[in-house]
Amino acid sequence: MRWMIVVLALLVCTPRPAAAGQAADQHGMPPGTDSGPTLHFRGFMDVNFAATDAPDSPDGFTLGQFVAHLTSSLGNKVSFFGETSFTAHDDNFTVEIERAIIRFDYNDHFKISAGRYHTPINYWNTAYHHGLWLQTTVSRPEMIVGGGTFQPVHFVGLMAEGTLTSSTTGIGYNVGFGNGRGEILSRAGDAGDVNSDRAWVAKVFARPGSIAGFETGGAIYHDKITIDEGEPIGELIVSAYVALARETPELIAEFSHVRHHDSVTDVDYASYAYYVQAASRLQWPDWKPYARIERLSGDAGDPLFGELRTTIGSAGVRYELSDLSALKAEYRHTRRLGAPGVNGVYFQAAFTF
Repeated sequence: MRWMIVVLALLVCTPRPAAAGQAADQHGMPPGTDSGPTLHFRGFMDVNFAATDAPDSPDGFTLGQFVAHLTSSLGNKVSFFGETSFTAHDDNFTVEIERAIIRFDYNDHFKISAGRYHTPINYWNTAYHHGLWLQTTVSRPEMIVGGGTFQPVHFVGLMAEGTLTSSTTGIGYNVGFGNGRGEILSRAGDAGDVNSDRAWVAKVFARPGSIAGFETGGAIYHDKITIDEGEPIGELIVSAYVALARETPELIAEFSHVRHHDSVTDVDYASYAYYVQAASRLQWPDWKPYARIERLSGDAGDPLFGELRTTIGSAGVRYELSDLSALKAEYRHTRRLGAPGVNGVYFQAAFTF
């Protein structure tokens, strides 16, 4: 028994033979070099306080999302990006894979990837993602809010993207093909599509190099949605935006038109949403006041949305506590169809690490 232990110890401790090093050389790595991926991490977090005059709305402190961004190079032109969120609820935390993407970068004009994305259907959804430190305001616009239904926030499938011209005009594109919405409208088809009709999205945008921070573009999204095993409902979304992503000033305006086709009654229903947001640094650069107006409207009888009549006005200020942390204070007035107006004040501490 003792000699068996000695032999095993020698096998474990003996250096690798030269052949192992030669095998590594054939893959472009010098002998003894770790060829595994290099993982980079960045985190985001926010803590919030709210006080409103809505009778059924809880006030006080809430823990925001803990968000982890992970990036890794998987070899020549191949990379991985992941985004995971941890969200507090009354009795537990939910963990959500927000994005998980493997991508092959052939060149600047063509990159192909597979995974779970933030749908490139408008500007906000692909500019700010999760991690509220990234955005000026306390919350996202209602039309593309996380967990909302007006536009699909997530998309699972294949995505091609790249540039079409030089940086002078900066024209680029995104084209995706994959699973549509799940039976729960706010969810993507993570475990498979609910029907045999795939969704597709196409976006074209321009980022001219002569205008710093300027971007404009538009997108089309098409899907057929199945709810409660009923007949599929056709969905066509057309959107457009213009953004000047500067600190002085910041201007963002987006518009989205959603058409639902009821195949049983052969009736079309139209809904639209828009918002306009403006912000600018003051003479004291740590302070950035902002304001936003939002509107959502939709036809009565829409089989997915129902009748929509929502108006939201908000104004606030962001203060840079440091280069990696910010404090925000916001007043918001919300009016929804059939409900009294709600006034609220919101405070947020958001940071990245």
